Amino acid sequence: MSGVSVSFPGVKALQSVGLTLRAGEVHALMGENGAGKSTLIKALTGVYSIDEGTIIVGGEPRTFHSPAESQAAGISTVYQEVNLCTNLTVAENMLLGREPRSFGRIDTRAMNRRAGETLTRLGLDIDPKSQLGTHPIAIQQLVAIARAVDIDAELLILDEPTSSLDADEVAKLFEVMRTLRAEGVAIVFVSHFLEQVFAISDRMTVLRNGQFVGEYLTAETTQLQLVQAMIGRELETLDKIEQAAEEHTVKTQGAPLLEVLDLGRKGSVESVDLQVFEGEVIGIAGLLGSGRTELARLLFGADTPDRGDMRMRSKGTKLRTPRQAIDHKIAFSSENRRSEGVIADLSIADNMVLAMQASRGWLRPIPARTKDRLVKKYIEALDIRPTDPNALMRNLSGGNQQKVLLARWLITEPELLILDEPTRGIDIGAKAQIQQLVADLAKDGMSVVFISAELEEVLRLSDRLVVMRDRRKIDERANEDVTVSDVLEIIAGEVRNDA
Repeated sequence: MSGVSVSFPGVKALQSVGLTLRAGEVHALMGENGAGKSTLIKALTGVYSIDEGTIIVGGEPRTFHSPAESQAAGISTVYQEVNLCTNLTVAENMLLGREPRSFGRIDTRAMNRRAGETLTRLGLDIDPKSQLGTHPIAIQQLVAIARAVDIDAELLILDEPTSSLDADEVAKLFEVMRTLRAEGVAIVFVSHFLEQVFAISDRMTVLRNGQFVGEYLTAETTQLQLVQAMIGRELETLDKIEQAAEEHTVKTQGAPLLEVLDLGRKGSVESVDLQVFEGEVIGIAGLLGSGRTELARLLFGADTPDRGDMRMRSKGTKLRTPRQAIDHKIAFSSENRRSEGVIADLSIADNMVLAMQASRGWLRPIPARTKDRLVKKYIEALDIRPTDPNALMRNLSGGNQQKVLLARWLITEPELLILDEPTRGIDIGAKAQIQQLVADLAKDGMSVVFISAELEEVLRLSDRLVVMRDRRKIDERANEDVTVSDVLEIIAGEVRNDA
């Protein structure tokens, strides 16, 4: 791709951008949310038409008017959200629309055999006859890749494929990617996990504000150089956040804002004791499946505990529903913003006031003037782009969608804000802004429970650290000179403190 430009009404999404992909290479496409990565991919795959520039595939100029045309040219995309049918079998998903037939009927035996051969080729031990929905999201992601391979893709685009995977699942995905690379497939890898980019990619292209910044050999580039190429300015912001967190003091005398004793739910979380003081940031660390999210849901009333006590400012409290939690000034931003947060077909403004409207009841609509004032305030305060309150949420980048969800809860003026993976799948620039917001909220007296798989940001922000493993709390300590290595040792079981 060379000189590619794409425009939308009032927006120049791409300005003369180039991208060169080589057979047998993994090429990382890097940049902030809003840098133009998704637009470039959609221009390549025929979702968007280009205003200027050329696309050359295999030495021939091509113009794609639909994803079907790009797929016919050997280009296949696997998106972050797996778009497969969980009620069908693995084989049915892999060959959907291309099923082998015999005497006018689908030849199930031939379909299962062909799917099995493709899975074996990729080193995947998956039963092609099993229902896709019985497998975890990581396996579904691999099945989506296997489907793309079965189409005989020469170019495979993987858009944030690791955002929901744990370390072992990422390792398996990388094995598959290396197999395909060895077979001569060109792979585009889009990820916000820098360590993964450096572990698997051969070359990188960086975009910023819809423009081409540069192409780099991974082996000759440091993480610092990459981050500076992407956004540079946020490095200083992260340093300031860490310094502010170190200087932040929490008053732990008197009654805590929230206290839970022996809180648990069978099959979800074993008994947990936890105190959260006013203005304190509690960081919760642990691997996927450790019980982090399950604990957050209990604290918010999204799940009902079957044992234990909860107190808010020393008063016994039972939260049976999220509505009750909101009434107690508790807010919860879920890790799954697509299915539990964002209402894609509503505007920024309507998404932003949703929690406030729910707490008032639907028979008491928020006055238009109040709504306009609040929406304008938080669009400016959180630097939400675009600034048009009537823009649909589906058209926002992941980072800006996350900011809208944070604004939704801040409008309710909570005393305790529970954030579950608030920076997952967004660029480092948006991460820095959200981390700065958390630090500022704590400084102003709000209590925060901060959950993240990225240990660096947990340690950067938290006053106290809770570590979970196997759905129970295994350690709790003040965040004083705690390192990522310390936390990893605790999770691995080399250090034990059942506080």
